[in-house]
Amino acid sequence: MIVKEWCMYCGECAGVCPRNLIEVKETVLVFDDEQCKECEICVKCCPIDALEKN
Repeated sequence: MIVKEWCMYCGECAGVCPRNLIEVKETVLVFDDEQCKECEICVKCCPIDALEKN
């Protein structure tokens, strides 16, 4: 997952990840690329399109 510079760290993506692989820490998204199954739910739910698939 690529986090674009306009991410607001709202946590929407972390809340919908079925594998709980995303964590919001202040102004950083911690994401486990190795465990991701690329369902893209996080990308689709982002209210400002700040995420995209690698």
